[in-house]
Amino acid sequence: MKIYSWNVNGIRAVLKKNNFYPFLERHQPDILCLQETKAERDQTEIDLPDYREYWNSAVKKGYSGTAIFSKREPLSVVNGFPEAFASRYQFADELQRDSAGEGRVITAEFPQFYVVTVYTPNAKDDLSRLPLRHRHWDPAFLDYCRSLEQKKPVIFCGDLNVAHTELDLANPKPNRGKKGFTDEEREGFQNMVDAGFVDTFRLFTQGNGHYSWWSHFANSRARNVGWRIDYFLVSSTLRERVKKADIHADVMGSDHCPVSIELTDD
Repeated sequence: MKIYSWNVNGIRAVLKKNNFYPFLERHQPDILCLQETKAERDQTEIDLPDYREYWNSAVKKGYSGTAIFSKREPLSVVNGFPEAFASRYQFADELQRDSAGEGRVITAEFPQFYVVTVYTPNAKDDLSRLPLRHRHWDPAFLDYCRSLEQKKPVIFCGDLNVAHTELDLANPKPNRGKKGFTDEEREGFQNMVDAGFVDTFRLFTQGNGHYSWWSHFANSRARNVGWRIDYFLVSSTLRERVKKADIHADVMGSDHCPVSIELTDD
């Protein structure tokens, strides 16, 4: 089974650039998770007869949003954090606003595991959203994945808006303390690893130079001056089933490129 994740930075833009269908034809994902779709389903002309589609679009037009396209019909699909889960937190309204109102999370349940796609809130240039992310979002998202894990293994993927280590961005020193590379954001990612979730790409590839996002400025992508902020993490019980984990930097159409994993049959 091949599972892909791609922050398309606007599904309509990728379609207009004629990058989406060639990508699907070449890679043939069984499950495709998208972030930053920036559209309602009826605003696109996607025709994917082989896939079942599940969208969680933001209330705000042209903003955020996630989607899952799957060749296999899930047992269930939940948009955002379930109300019963969010209600356990003092910041339940904010959590629901971000996960559902901003279209940031979709959970698809399959017979052997859950697939969760996430578009983690950006801390913003002035770090104004860092406290919400550090104190609320990151702990809640980890708690949510762990609660799912009590039933079956979890695969979560998407744009986590953080470079975990200095190996995950081209210029770590000048970016230390800036959005995407603050100690708080990196701690949130490390907490996921400490909880037993496995960064699948690092099972196969070490070192730097492997990035999934590039700034539009200064010809950054051509020079490979980028960040690895798009990930697949899996429950430790799925570790042995991960056959491959890749970053597809040759796929154009967005400032992010797709990332993927391939699982062996159980």
